[in-house]
Amino acid sequence: MGEAADVAKKFKGTFDTLHSLIYFVPEADEHLAAAGLRPGRMTYFASRSAPMGAVDAGVVAATFYNFNPALVAKHIPRAWTLASPEQVVAARFGAVDAAYRRLIGDELDTEATREAAELAREATDGCGAEGRALYAGHASLDWPTQPHLVLWHALTLLREHRGDAHVAALMLHGLDGLGALVTHVASGAGFTPEMAKRTRGWSDEEWDAEVARLAGQGVIGPDGDLTDKGAELRERVEAATNAASEGPWRHLGEEKSARLAELCRPLSRAVVKAGAFPRTLTSTR
Repeated sequence: MGEAADVAKKFKGTFDTLHSLIYFVPEADEHLAAAGLRPGRMTYFASRSAPMGAVDAGVVAATFYNFNPALVAKHIPRAWTLASPEQVVAARFGAVDAAYRRLIGDELDTEATREAAELAREATDGCGAEGRALYAGHASLDWPTQPHLVLWHALTLLREHRGDAHVAALMLHGLDGLGALVTHVASGAGFTPEMAKRTRGWSDEEWDAEVARLAGQGVIGPDGDLTDKGAELRERVEAATNAASEGPWRHLGEEKSARLAELCRPLSRAVVKAGAFPRTLTSTR
């Protein structure tokens, strides 16, 4: 179904915006710190991995993929000595609730939000857990009851389902975590190198060595951009990711998929307009 491929490809726009705001809104640190975690990187690593249980740093680094494992190890497993995974999950839902109410307000309590929640949840019935560890962890959680939290949880499942497929596609095409990050930045569609290094924990030396390695393979050009070979490589990765992410949208069908996008679009615009994301952000992937 062509529509399924199109929706899968566009997921990180309208739909992912409504999920990924949790990584930037102040409510996240507030609620997770109240649960016992240290504000900052720890809240991110712990809150996203908590549905998998009290896993060690190696599991988090493997499933998150493009973060320096040394950075992850500074926060995991120490996070689990400060708050249990169950407490972290509850705090994360509390943060989403507070952020949605602040950013969207009255639009949360509408028939449109309820319909969007039902459709997004229906889409998740088309997700498969095989080979998708991070998705499987989130899929094991109980569904919330409030429609806007049902919507967020469903979009989280769809996001992690796609993310696990993306990791598999990167591995299939020979890109490890740092290589994936460098080529994404070189494509011009992601972070600046400085932001990528800072947020993912890679040193200048590690970054430069990876750029040199990829340049030797003809993937990165002398200007730091992707070569034709590099662009083709990234296109194959994206195509493989999309192909492995069509299941939910095939299950939902063309008409309902289009309706879900229609319902989520004004909500997505509202959170962006309300300042959910930093102005300097160039990618939420």
